[in-house]
Amino acid sequence: MHILETERLILRPPCRADVAAMAGWLGDYQVSKNLARVPYPYGEDDAEAFVALREIQDEAHYSFTIQRGADNVLLGGAGLHWEEQGWEFGYWLGRPFWGCGYATEAARRLVGFAFQTLEAPHVWAGWYHDNPASGHVLHKLGLTHNGSSMRDSLARQGKVLCHGMRLTRADFLRKEAA
Repeated sequence: MHILETERLILRPPCRADVAAMAGWLGDYQVSKNLARVPYPYGEDDAEAFVALREIQDEAHYSFTIQRGADNVLLGGAGLHWEEQGWEFGYWLGRPFWGCGYATEAARRLVGFAFQTLEAPHVWAGWYHDNPASGHVLHKLGLTHNGSSMRDSLARQGKVLCHGMRLTRADFLRKEAA
């Protein structure tokens, strides 16, 4: 079990106590529509199933809740999973926490985990064309555009234009050292 920390945040595996908060934040269409694998509507049954699935440890999935360290409020989630083209990462925040720098902080720590602990040579992520804030987070981390394609969105029940982004370990370490 991995627990990752930043100056303001704790990224820890999800647990049953997180179900209500997860269902509340992901039950907001403005949040769930930006994620590929989250259905809408999203309820407590969905959150319970996700937590139960993530309680089974495997080396192809790492899921974390994003919790504010100062008051233990659950802000969102983040994760890494293995795909054919390498480690994909993603993140989400409840709408009240947008624009506070939490996504960048959590994603930076998650990417550091991928490079330092998992020894990934590169990571990748995607952002839907109508969610430029997520694209901005990825750009701040140093990811570069790696092509665009139509990608499934469970919440939208269809395909949406998604911009793929990629970051190598060398580029991440160079940016972090600067």
